[in-house]
Amino acid sequence: MSEGSDGSDEAVASRDFQRDGQASAGSSGDDQRRRDLMASLPDTDDSTPLAAQLAMDARRRIELHGRQFPRPERTRVITVANQKGGVGKTTTTVNLAAGLAQAGLNVLVIDNDPQGNASTALGVDHRAGTPSVYDVLVDGASLASTVQQCPDIPTLWCVPATIDLSGAEIELVSLVSRETRLRRAVDEYLQERVEAGQDPIDYVLVDCPPSLGLLTVNAFVVAREVLIPIQCEYYALEGLSQLLKTIELIKAHLNPRLHVSTILLTMYDGRTNLAQQVASEVRTHFPDQTLKTTVPRSVRISEAPSHGQSVMTYDPGSTGALAYLEAAREVSERGARGGRPPEHHTGAANGGTSESGVRPDEAIMNHEEAR
Repeated sequence: MSEGSDGSDEAVASRDFQRDGQASAGSSGDDQRRRDLMASLPDTDDSTPLAAQLAMDARRRIELHGRQFPRPERTRVITVANQKGGVGKTTTTVNLAAGLAQAGLNVLVIDNDPQGNASTALGVDHRAGTPSVYDVLVDGASLASTVQQCPDIPTLWCVPATIDLSGAEIELVSLVSRETRLRRAVDEYLQERVEAGQDPIDYVLVDCPPSLGLLTVNAFVVAREVLIPIQCEYYALEGLSQLLKTIELIKAHLNPRLHVSTILLTMYDGRTNLAQQVASEVRTHFPDQTLKTTVPRSVRISEAPSHGQSVMTYDPGSTGALAYLEAAREVSERGARGGRPPEHHTGAANGGTSESGVRPDEAIMNHEEAR
């Protein structure tokens, strides 16, 4: 059975809710309808993984359909980074952005990766010569001159990346204030929107290349928070200690407010022991930062960029889209609490210790040495 299949009691209950749930998402009547539909779903267990996944999808459809996510007190600037390639940075950036925007928030994506995949996924023009983040970083252009609106979601905007960005790191070396150019541009743009009477931006998400060069440094300096996607495979923690060291260096010298606020487990396959072990290890080292939601492997997520869309608009009822929407809700709810997880402990990713009493970077280095 393919993703988003309708041939189950769970899917029928979900469709009934989507057809009938026209009342306000926050109303008591709507909440009661959600509870009634949730109660009508059959019980499942892990002995039937497909049925359990269908039940989870149905519950997410019921719980998230029509929801308006809480708005943060001030703009949250989040850099999505991991120098390991292929872990889902761009996919996470565009789909979290789309999920937040669909839930009523104003979101800006900055494609800071020369590959320009985030621009492709959001359906914005990024051919050579298009005003882009390269013009902002190298030529000092205003961010407003490069912003494009996503054609599928009116409250989602993107600063595209063009092929010119591939040479930006060499050009930035000789420029003054090379590490802070993106931060100045973003601060000016946010202030300009307020002065012009436009709706403020709630979230700025910055997509990074798979490296720790000047493009990534600029992304760390502009951000207040770092979101790290971690693939649920054997090399998940390889090199993560270096990323944490880089973040600490940026925090010490360029951006004291920078911290790892969120870790998202991607490409998760709960049928394998390996994925469960990786997830358990990450949650042990980063109990506060790791989201409860995991993003499964999904054909729909992979297909969506070829249509110039995020999975949120390409197939909103698919397992992957629902997982990212759930993750977006977790991120937004943390924002409403000032970026804290539901139960705030000592910040392991900010130099504190995990529940085992070991600093996460030390634990990760021990993990690498053990190999």
